[in-house]
Amino acid sequence: MTIADQIIAFNSHLQFPGKLPTGIRVLNPFQEGPGIIGIMTQFYKKFYDDKGQRQLILGINPGRLGSGSTGVPFTDTKRMWDKCGIEIPGLKTHEPSSVFVYDVIEAYGGVKAFYQQFYISSVCPLGFTSLQPGGKEINYNYYDSAALTKAAYPFIVSKLKEQLKWNISREVCYCMGTGKNAAFLQALNEKEQFFKEVVPLEHPRFVMQYKSKTKSQYIDKYLTAFAAHP
Repeated sequence: MTIADQIIAFNSHLQFPGKLPTGIRVLNPFQEGPGIIGIMTQFYKKFYDDKGQRQLILGINPGRLGSGSTGVPFTDTKRMWDKCGIEIPGLKTHEPSSVFVYDVIEAYGGVKAFYQQFYISSVCPLGFTSLQPGGKEINYNYYDSAALTKAAYPFIVSKLKEQLKWNISREVCYCMGTGKNAAFLQALNEKEQFFKEVVPLEHPRFVMQYKSKTKSQYIDKYLTAFAAHP
C-alpha cells in the first residue's frame, strides 16, 4: 500500500465513537460533504501515491471551510484548483488559513516538493460544531471545553497511533497553534512518547487574523523550523 492508500482508507472509515456534550455535533466531512471522498482521493493519489517517509504537521481539527469542503486540511476549493489542479464544480470556499498555508507551500518550493516531504493532519481528525441560539452552527475545537476534550481524548490517541503506523517520521511533529493545541499535544507526547520533539508554530488562522501585515515573518518561521529538521 502507498501512503495515499493508507490516508484514503483512514479518512473513509473515520467515525467518532464517544458521547458528546450537549449542543456539540461531530463534523465529519467524509460523510457529510457530497463528493468529498472523491476529491480527497484525487488529491492523495496525486501527491502521496508512493511509500516515501513524511514529516507530520498537526492542526487542531477540521473546520467547515477548509477540509470540511475538500477533505484535505487547510485546502479550500480555490487552492485545490489553483494550486493542486483539482477542480470542484459548483462549490466555492475561501479559508484565510488556506491562503497562509499555500503561501508557505509556495515559499517551500511548491505543492509537489512540499507534499513529498510533509503530511498535514489534525490532532483530532474529525471536527466539531456548536449550535448557537437561532440555529447557527460555528466551528468548535476539541479543547474549547473540558468535557469535549475528555470525550475526544481516547479517539485522538487511537487515531494518532493509527497514522503513526505509516511511514511517518517520529523525529519531529510540527504543531499548528502555540497555545492550547501545543499545550495539549506536548502533554500527550510526554505521556505517549510519539515524537522526539514537538515544534509549535503560529496557527495560520492567528497569523491571518492578527498578524497579516507581518505574514512574511511567519512564513520564514515555518521555513526555518522545517530546515532545522531535514
